[in-house]
Amino acid sequence: MSTGSWDCHAHLFGPYDRFPLAADRSYTPPEAVASQYLSLLSRLGLSNGVLVHPSAYGDDFSLLFQALSRYENLRGVIVVRPGTLATLEGLRDQGIRAARFSHRSGAAANFAGSASFDDLLALAPALAAAGLHAELWTDCKALPDIASRLRELPVQVVIDHMGGFDEAMLKANPDSLVWGSDWPHLRVTPAPDAAQLLDALKRWTPDASLLHKILVSNPQALYA
Repeated sequence: MSTGSWDCHAHLFGPYDRFPLAADRSYTPPEAVASQYLSLLSRLGLSNGVLVHPSAYGDDFSLLFQALSRYENLRGVIVVRPGTLATLEGLRDQGIRAARFSHRSGAAANFAGSASFDDLLALAPALAAAGLHAELWTDCKALPDIASRLRELPVQVVIDHMGGFDEAMLKANPDSLVWGSDWPHLRVTPAPDAAQLLDALKRWTPDASLLHKILVSNPQALYA
């Protein structure tokens, strides 16, 4: 894999004796620590990673900021609602590149500790002013109803978890795609091997220049 390639979506958990989970949470994952994730990046042949703050940590960002301060090849995505932080200014200097929000179909689909679509609408101007983009966990049932409002926002929006779509996106708009492992694959049994997921992308993307866009050029524009 070429230098500058990215895994654009992963999570860290623990060690729990130093970074305990929030009392109010929707799930309790096993530990998945920074050293394990860095080993995964090496095994995948990727240079850089993006850590997405897990909702199970609530408003405690200490693990995320500790990892970003220690590893220069990592960037972060925070979860904020209006009033969570006094300001978003200066987050880029700490390695943060985006804020994540959730808008999923179904009753109680959004986890405790997540930020909503209404939060995104409220914070979009502040995100733009701080040089951050938005990331949205949604799905193909919920997305059509909000698509027009997303296009009006003053920030770029990354739809994570593929929005429930598949390799058809490669034909639709490859200039707007990035790849993420979603390590450590929470609530998926059996847990997939990230190397096999990356291999699937390569099978779907036989064009080397297109693969370079997805793994290098596109994420560099968002996270570097």
